[in-house]
Amino acid sequence: MRVVRVLSAALLTLGLAAAPAAADASPSPSQDDPSAPTRAGTSFRTATEIEQGQQATASGSTGDYLYWSFPADTGQRPTVKATVKLPETHAPQTWQIDVYDGLRRRQACQYGAQTRTAPADASSVELACVLRTVRAWSEPWADDPLPGTYYIRLTATGMATADLGLPVGGEVRVDSKDIGGSAAVDGSLAEPLVPGIASKPEEVRENAAVLAGLEPEDGWASGWWSDRWVWTAVGGILAALAGVGGYALTRGTGRPSRVPPA
Repeated sequence: MRVVRVLSAALLTLGLAAAPAAADASPSPSQDDPSAPTRAGTSFRTATEIEQGQQATASGSTGDYLYWSFPADTGQRPTVKATVKLPETHAPQTWQIDVYDGLRRRQACQYGAQTRTAPADASSVELACVLRTVRAWSEPWADDPLPGTYYIRLTATGMATADLGLPVGGEVRVDSKDIGGSAAVDGSLAEPLVPGIASKPEEVRENAAVLAGLEPEDGWASGWWSDRWVWTAVGGILAALAGVGGYALTRGTGRPSRVPPA
């Protein structure tokens, strides 16, 4: 029974350790952040970089393409939200938000209103796109999200000709949920999909400027540790407890006192 008590204490300790690992590691909301960008790019190469948790704003015209970029690491499930402030007078307009990965492959949204049509009397339209969980590694032919830079493109896909050039305002925000060990896979990329990451030799890459300068708070591949390791250990301990308990139940009470030894 002493062995059972020791194993039970170890199991409780590991269970408590697993709780923080499974917690949501999404960035805390930033309110009135003076460093938040107030403009947007017009192409992939000029996309404005934003941190997760920042609310970026920009002014533009109906018909423009507005671009932002943000970093996403292994195990994160990014949610991109956008709000378009429409002019006072306008015809019905259809707006769309698209998200591309570091290879400029358009990523499908799991759910969310990626495209919406604003009626003529609407003052704004809200869009959302929840991406699939970023994987550490994938087959070359697959279209899975991989760690690196992601691009947001906001544009009007349907409008009246008279509305072209009318001033609009855009607001974009990205938050992520940490999925944890349930999304872990074997393998990892040699480098994250960040533009310019491989343009310099390894010995000078750390001090070299790249086309995309933002990265996760703890660096790339910060999610190498996941709660999958904890639950693997918990499973081993449960198996050991089951073995000890099964032995205790089946070994019996030994030789009865009335039976002489062989």
